[in-house]
Amino acid sequence: MSHVGESGLSNTVVSAAAKPSLRGIIQANTLGFIMEAHDALSATIAERAGFKGLWASGLSIASSLGYRDANEASWTQLVEVVERMADAASIPILVDGDSGFGNFNNARLAAKKLFQHGAAGVCLEDKGFPKMNSFVGDRHPLAEISEFCGRLRAVKDTLGSEDFVLVARVEALIAGYDQQEALMRAHAYADAGADAILIHSRKSDASEILAFAREWSNRLPLVIVPTKYYRTPVDEYRAAKISTVIWANHNMRAAVSAMRQVCERILREGTIAGIENEVATLDDVFDLLNYRELAEAETRYLPPAAVAAE
Repeated sequence: MSHVGESGLSNTVVSAAAKPSLRGIIQANTLGFIMEAHDALSATIAERAGFKGLWASGLSIASSLGYRDANEASWTQLVEVVERMADAASIPILVDGDSGFGNFNNARLAAKKLFQHGAAGVCLEDKGFPKMNSFVGDRHPLAEISEFCGRLRAVKDTLGSEDFVLVARVEALIAGYDQQEALMRAHAYADAGADAILIHSRKSDASEILAFAREWSNRLPLVIVPTKYYRTPVDEYRAAKISTVIWANHNMRAAVSAMRQVCERILREGTIAGIENEVATLDDVFDLLNYRELAEAETRYLPPAAVAAE
């Protein structure tokens, strides 16, 4: 059985028992993978590919809206995109909530609205507002530990439900601090109520991530984003008892690359004949957006005369 939400994309209805939960993914004994999505279409594609969870990427959503990943997009715009994603896909969505869009009050308001509009969890990073993308420049001032813990507690007190997961993202290594600073912050965030810790790195190898994992000793599930250290074999993450890997921006980057190539080629060749077999067919698009359901609904709900007149 399926239904169509406001976005028009199909969403398979599954029982609560069968539907994967974000908490289940993060707390599982096996390494889990969460795929980036930035709109309803990419969410649908990721789900159909077989991923069990989605990452509503701040970078990717901002880019798709024409903004930079520096809190140029508002949290209300983020909520609107997440709602579309949740309407299109049945798998849980972990939302990149940046640093919470301000103080504890902004963080809890944004988290509450995200939950109301379909998010299964939010990830907050321990930076001030506005934040800058972790891979841009060297100015990444961190929030005071006590103040950031207040943001986490505010979200937890507002959404203490088992259905909503709070991930605390430690940016100490990004900001140039050592392992001890990162560990101190992670333990403080665990005490403040975080359900998992995301440790981030901009190095091209996973050495400092794996070193953190050894010292962390699996106190809470550990989440990583190997955008820069992508050559590391996945088995090393399993051996380190890392919980979840987020492939954080690859749908957006794939779309950018593909669209650029198609635009340049059509302009150069002056025809679409050469690229027709290299892009998705219209039938593929119609299938993703479940046009068949709409046609069946027209037969069921429109009077025969109205159908004939169209």
